[in-house]
Amino acid sequence: MMLTSEMIRAARALVRWEQTDLAEATGLSLATIKRLEKESGPIPGTRATAAALEAAFSKARIEFSFDRGEGVTRLKAPAK
Repeated sequence: MMLTSEMIRAARALVRWEQTDLAEATGLSLATIKRLEKESGPIPGTRATAAALEAAFSKARIEFSFDRGEGVTRLKAPAK
């Protein structure tokens, strides 16, 4: 399944990141983050862009689940 702009915005909200924080965490430009979040639905762009987003959110303990269609975003418990 693919990440959607709604999932990205929800994940940012969970970790209380601004778009600039996400740009810094992913190495993507702020303009790219804004473009990705602008439209509803699956994010446009390359697999590398999606991988950068997934890696940054994973490091921030965000988990994406696709078992209910579009996907669910949640904050994982800290490692013990």
